[in-house]
Formats: sequence, structure tokens, C-alpha cells
Amino acid sequence: MSERSIQHSSFVLERSYAVPPRKVFNAFADQKSKARWFVGPTEWEKSDHKLDFRVGGKESVSGGPPGGPVHYFNATYQDIVPNQRIIYTYDMHLDKRRISVSLATMEFVPKGEGTMLILTEHGAFLDGLDWGDAREKGTKDLLDKLDAALKSDTPA
Repeated sequence: MSERSIQHSSFVLERSYAVPPRKVFNAFADQKSKARWFVGPTEWEKSDHKLDFRVGGKESVSGGPPGGPVHYFNATYQDIVPNQRIIYTYDMHLDKRRISVSLATMEFVPKGEGTMLILTEHGAFLDGLDWGDAREKGTKDLLDKLDAALKSDTPA
């Protein structure tokens, strides 16, 4: 049997968006909106994105480089307060091996005419297959994609 290990890691990311909280919240709540930015690198093969956005609802998506390995994201929504917060738990798999389990919270705070998004994540990274700093970088990349999607929806 291979060596088993757990690395715990937490991070907090704050991002300002030039649109009101309802628009940022909707980018997470609406399947078509989320599918525009919640994706891996452009060269990755992608799966169907499924989103049942309600307390107790599930979300799943997978993808990876051509030929593998496949990265799987599976989430359960624990708490939702429209336009204010989202709390969810999720695990990540690399092919058939679970590589992490996380608790994530998002707060949507009005800031002038825009929004301050505060994302906090606590993760357990398993067996040396994933790391907190890699997850933080990946999350920053996704928030950059969210920013681009929100800007493309905003009239000039």
C-alpha cells in the first residue's frame, strides 16, 4: 500500500468587481453564466457541467489534458443567501483517486457600485497528489476568468 498523508491549508482571496453583488452572485448561480468562466485551461478536454444551485444541490464538472489524467470537481451546496453568501463543500479527484476535500465560502459585499468578493477555503490535500498553494493559484486563475466574463457582460 502506498504512503498516505494529509496537508491542511487555508487561504483567503479578495477581489473587487465593477458590477453589483447580484451580477457576481448570478455568475455562480446560473449554469450558463458559470460555464463561461468555470473551466480549465483552453487546451483541456471538457465534460458536461451540471449545476443544481440550491441548498443540498450538487455541482460537477471534469476535464483534463488530452490523454488524461481527468480532474473531477464534485460539490454540495451547504448554505445560500442570495446576493450575500455561498457555502459549499467539494472534493477533487484525479482519475479515480481523491486528491482533496475542501470547505469554501464566498461573501458578496457591496463596495460602491461594485462588489468585493471574499473567498475563503479550507482544504485537506491528500497523499501528496495536490497542494494548498496549487489550489490557491488555480482559484486565482478562475477568479480572473470570472472578471473577464463579467467585463464582457458589462456595456462599455
